[in-house]
Amino acid sequence: MNKQDKKVLACVDQSRFADTVADYAAWAARRMDAPLEFLHVIDRHLEQGSGEDHSGAIGFNAQEHLLHDLSDKDAALARAKREQGRIFLNRLRERALAAGAPSADMRQRHGALDDTLAEQEDSVRLFVFGRRGASAETTQRDLGRNVERVVRAIHKPILTVTEGFKEPERVMLAYDGTAVTRKGVDMIASSPLFKQLPIHIVMAGKESADAPKQIAWAKDTLTSAGFDPTLTPPSHTLSLIHISEPTRPY
Repeated sequence: MNKQDKKVLACVDQSRFADTVADYAAWAARRMDAPLEFLHVIDRHLEQGSGEDHSGAIGFNAQEHLLHDLSDKDAALARAKREQGRIFLNRLRERALAAGAPSADMRQRHGALDDTLAEQEDSVRLFVFGRRGASAETTQRDLGRNVERVVRAIHKPILTVTEGFKEPERVMLAYDGTAVTRKGVDMIASSPLFKQLPIHIVMAGKESADAPKQIAWAKDTLTSAGFDPTLTPPSHTLSLIHISEPTRPY
């Protein structure tokens, strides 16, 4: 599978943040001319109380009937979850196509999110996540617990987004000359995602004697790729791409 065949994978749950993920994923897919896929992972451990009391003494064959009844309820709940997810994903798919995504598909899987993404990783150019998800409705965490875990587990570029879509107008690259940030420069240079956007290189870290050489390399690499980079102190960033180790071009 070559790079052009690989997809943008938007990981969504049924929270208010899903529309923003869809909008940014459509933007990325359009700029990269890549297929887009929405992924909704249903936890295999469905936890929902029936409200019924199954405690106490039970009569002859009652245990068998009870287990059968609970199994039927679990199956019905799973079917309802799948149908609800299908409707949810189809709405996001139509939203992305209306926003200009070249194509959009959808997929539901049962299982753990990190395991599912590891299975998909070889066919993905870019992951898109909301920084918060359904758990944010009841917690005050700044970064969703699933996102925090997955960022550490996968090895492809990840675009994490906050609530509310605004088409990115400029990019800031925090660069310190280390191997991982040099790979980040190469990734940006080789990808169409940020082409024709102003890019500001911010030198991060302690001052060193070779800092001018390192920053010159980053600027020259991006210039050769058609960018017009500038050196600037930190201001506001409208796009932030997380670069994990190891990285591959996207």
